[in-house]
Amino acid sequence: MKKIFTLLNLKRLDWYIIRKFLGTYIFMIALIISIAVVFDVNEKIDKFMTNNASLKQIIFDYYLNFIPYYTNLFSPLFVFLAVIFFTSKMADNSEIIAILSNGIGFRRMMKPYMVAALVIAIFTFVFGGYIIPPANATRIEFERTYVDPKKRKTGDRDIQFQVGPGTIVYFGNFDMRSKTGYNFSIDHFDSLQLVSRLTAQSIRYDSAYQWTINNYQVRQFEGNREIITQGNSIDTTLRIVPNDFIIANTDQQMMTSPELRRYVKSQKERGMGNIQAFQIEYHSRIANVFSAFILTLIGASLSAKKVKGGMGLNIGIGLGLSMAYILFMTVSSTFAVKGSMSPFIAAWVPNIIFTLIAMFLYRKAPN
Repeated sequence: MKKIFTLLNLKRLDWYIIRKFLGTYIFMIALIISIAVVFDVNEKIDKFMTNNASLKQIIFDYYLNFIPYYTNLFSPLFVFLAVIFFTSKMADNSEIIAILSNGIGFRRMMKPYMVAALVIAIFTFVFGGYIIPPANATRIEFERTYVDPKKRKTGDRDIQFQVGPGTIVYFGNFDMRSKTGYNFSIDHFDSLQLVSRLTAQSIRYDSAYQWTINNYQVRQFEGNREIITQGNSIDTTLRIVPNDFIIANTDQQMMTSPELRRYVKSQKERGMGNIQAFQIEYHSRIANVFSAFILTLIGASLSAKKVKGGMGLNIGIGLGLSMAYILFMTVSSTFAVKGSMSPFIAAWVPNIIFTLIAMFLYRKAPN
């Protein structure tokens, strides 16, 4: 990082703006997340006490992981508000006028803004993709145990997917608590021709892809002949685990970016159709990195001009745009989950729209 700063040839003014930017960004995080924690404690304190959560668990298992998760989730908005706040203050103090009147154009003035945005983007990418997901596993497990046990998904019905070339499995229903599936069948095809079919009353997962099939019947088709075999119990290996098809709506938050990519690929190969949330999560992590630059440009362009209404007007406009950004994220994600929009497009729609806004405001910025 130090070598990068050296190559950028940053001046004293650049460092001044970078310190302002990052300092205000950290201040915004501390202020807003502190308020969020207070409201969250107030909302959940009864559930903590009812479910006998210890103080140590509340602090270290929940809030120590709650803070970085929501900080990273809303990092682009913290960037936006931080830029508007400190730039409006600089404009109100005539610092922007002094900078521009000394022959420094607005484009050159944006250099330290983008450097600071780069620092935030790098941390957002690393923390969001590799560090926070394992911590989310602890936080979500705490929520499922002490906040809302009903969130823990205990089973599903009518599950069908491909486990290998020409091999289709079906569960009438599956219970996660006992790791047992009922009304199970597995079909083997050769060039679309059914060659064998196994049906069983139940199947139980043991470990490491090992399954035990109970009360089964195997029908093998050889031309016009049909060979039927029955048995009480048989051990077999299936390259699946219950978590491959029993999916909670928070599972994607616990996967690192490489794990998400591998999971989506494997589920596509198996013909599973409930992967939209995982795709949105993966693309959103990348989109959040670029949103830091887009929102920085919007914030600086919007608040660099000294206005009659003072910095309060700029902050009000910034809050309005922040709400619009959240709205676009929510609406596009909903369309993607419902299957009417590509997860890639859904993750990038807010950035696309706000890029157009950034280009317009940049043209209107003072020089």
